[in-house]
Amino acid sequence: MAFESLSDKLQGVFKKLKSKGKLSESDVKEALREVKLALLEADVNFKVVKKFIKKIQERAIGHDVLGSLTPGQQVVKIVHEELIEIIGSSQSSLTFANNAITVFVMVGLQGAGKTTTCAKLAGKLKKQGKRPLLVACDVYRPAAIKQLKVVGDSLDIPVFAMGSDHSPVDISKAAIEHAKKNGNDIVIIDTAGRLHVDESMMDELLHIKEAVNPQEILLVVDAMTGQDAVNVAENFNNIIGIDGIILTKLDGDARGGAALSVREVTGKPIKYIGMGEKLDDLEPFYPDRMASRILGMGDVLTLIEKAQSAIDEESVAKLGNKIKNSDFDFEDFLEQMQQVKKMGPLNDLIGMIPGVGQQLGNVEIDESEIGKIEALILSMTKQERRDPAILNASRKRRIAKGSGQTIQNINKLVKQFEQSKKMMKQFSGMMKTNGKKGKLKLPFM
Repeated sequence: MAFESLSDKLQGVFKKLKSKGKLSESDVKEALREVKLALLEADVNFKVVKKFIKKIQERAIGHDVLGSLTPGQQVVKIVHEELIEIIGSSQSSLTFANNAITVFVMVGLQGAGKTTTCAKLAGKLKKQGKRPLLVACDVYRPAAIKQLKVVGDSLDIPVFAMGSDHSPVDISKAAIEHAKKNGNDIVIIDTAGRLHVDESMMDELLHIKEAVNPQEILLVVDAMTGQDAVNVAENFNNIIGIDGIILTKLDGDARGGAALSVREVTGKPIKYIGMGEKLDDLEPFYPDRMASRILGMGDVLTLIEKAQSAIDEESVAKLGNKIKNSDFDFEDFLEQMQQVKKMGPLNDLIGMIPGVGQQLGNVEIDESEIGKIEALILSMTKQERRDPAILNASRKRRIAKGSGQTIQNINKLVKQFEQSKKMMKQFSGMMKTNGKKGKLKLPFM
């Protein structure tokens, strides 16, 4: 999970601060030493860490903080504000050309996920009513053109390609003309990457930039490469000039050093973050929301947005009435469980709930249980799902055989399902844990 290691350490530091009541100057300095170490271990750029700690110390060691009734909370507030300042004071959106085709040139090294990110971005813009065209200008990497066509086809987005016998500059120019003739208002150019920054690569990008006059040059970097990602961003910005950054694979980066360094080092905003392998796993980057998640404050707005995009409002209203009338059955539960799965990994969702993510931070949710539950319910007939009371011994044997599970699992599911119906109006009590490291069982298994 993104920032998991850093988040755990910072929350531990602040918990000690809040527990002390009054704070001395030495208390604050000791806490900031721990914060500094946590950031460095997270592979945050040393200069960024030094500047960050200095600003917090200047603000935190003063009468207004140390003399307040809640000095620990005041320090956390300052850290939160300075964290937002480092990763971006506000959300930075893409800009679009007025009365002309908007051209985005995507640049980056091999392996950063640039080609897939081109398609993800095109898919986002298509949902906003735009008519994007993907352009295959990586004529060097084997199968790069085919890969772009495959992801483009999966999103029903056209791909312009001329093969590997033409220069990327000529392909870019031809793509603009093609877009004009075919009514595309967005052109996204997938350029070639290299294993490392080299002169020929930069020369080619500069020629493309001169030929198509892009609205924005977006650098795609792999968050999991940490300090290397920051160095790459600095090199690209110094040589060709970039307008924004897309951080990929952030879901797999438990440290988060790149995300906390790249904007401060380059002065360029992070515009999107890749949070998974699916073609819709590209999210706008909100500095304030990310800072809140790192400090264990949750991220309710993102959680709501995910719910709105994944869960059908009509079915939610229907479910509410069923719960109110105690008419909730296995079919309803299966439907809601499948909709919640669309929102993403449960660990990530729980981390967005203020307080809950912090309390359950040391608990691993066993998502394989969801598959077991689905298998059991799908092995039931429609009548059995609507009325579990008819599940006699022979029916249970059939369900067990069909789902590859035991009759004991079926009995446990039915028993706990009945118990949960009584608890639906007190949803917060459905998930319990003893606070120890381990797996959190879902309420129906």
